[in-house]
Amino acid sequence: LAHWTPVENEDGTLKVLFSPRNGYFDSLLTECGPPAIYTPKGIVLLYNGKNASGKRGDANYHSNVYAAGQALFDKSDPLHYVARLDKPFLVPQDSFEKSGQYPDGTVFIEGLTYFKKKWHLFYGCADSRVATAISSYKIDEK
Repeated sequence: LAHWTPVENEDGTLKVLFSPRNGYFDSLLTECGPPAIYTPKGIVLLYNGKNASGKRGDANYHSNVYAAGQALFDKSDPLHYVARLDKPFLVPQDSFEKSGQYPDGTVFIEGLTYFKKKWHLFYGCADSRVATAISSYKIDEK
């Protein structure tokens, strides 16, 4: 895994798998989080989204809020984007997620591990702390 080649379009430009969407929590920025997870239903990519200000952003969230989303890619063709959540699955709620460098609120997912039958998602909080969220969700083997 030492040598990587970016996937390009025929004209030599970088292939975009998905990008920010107007009117959603990820309207200003989309950025990969932890490594993707291969599941029987497809490849799940957890990512960070930043909300834009004004009409371009999602009015349910403050401008510049970072929240976490999920996108699904085809398990037979990892370059084929299938769908993504319209609402974030992790949003800044607690005071430690709304203080520090980004007081509008930031949860920025970075690491994921499966340990003792639980998922541990490590994330940055307003660029001031590191926290973990835990889920017992079980990936269906079928």
